[in-house]
Amino acid sequence: MKYKINGIEYDVVIEKKHNKNLYIRVKNDGKIYVSCPFFTSKSCIKKLLDENEKQLLKMISHQLEQQKRDEEFYYLGQKYDIIIVPTLDKIEWKETRIYVPSKKKLDAWCDLERKRIFQKRYDDIYHNFKENVLYPKLKIRSMKTRWGVCNRKSKTITLNAKLLSYPLECLDYVIIHELCHLVHFDHSKNFWNLVSVYCPEYKRIRKMLKG
Repeated sequence: MKYKINGIEYDVVIEKKHNKNLYIRVKNDGKIYVSCPFFTSKSCIKKLLDENEKQLLKMISHQLEQQKRDEEFYYLGQKYDIIIVPTLDKIEWKETRIYVPSKKKLDAWCDLERKRIFQKRYDDIYHNFKENVLYPKLKIRSMKTRWGVCNRKSKTITLNAKLLSYPLECLDYVIIHELCHLVHFDHSKNFWNLVSVYCPEYKRIRKMLKG
């Protein structure tokens, strides 16, 4: 199915499921995904898309911004131009440029930086956390839809590797968010009240992460 917005045609992927409602998403492949009950007609889907055109435009814009950011190199919120110099022995910085022997070396350096920075911020925030919670093991991995995950059963908190490209306040907020889930495993008013104790600016930072 095709759907046109402002003269641009988009592919619509229809996923028939045992749903009671219809849901719309725009994924990083630029396609519109509609999850709906088995007997939903195309005319009904088109009506849903028409009614949510403004929201669709926001989702498409967000994905385009994310793709652009993924193609560029950011370190703790600052954009850098990557200059590959194969003869270099190590990574060198000069203002807004980073000189690297290879992309592989840069990726390896980023992995080490994540472990170092994420662990340091994680430990500092945990030790300042006044609530009585056991120390969860920290994991880092790339995630498409979540910035952090708290698993109370395995006593682990997982942080999105992409946080290295955002300002430190974003990393701190996600850590605080997940630690607060050890106290309130929901997004209730009590949960957000606790988040605000440790991160008063959480609403502004959430908007930054949403793009």
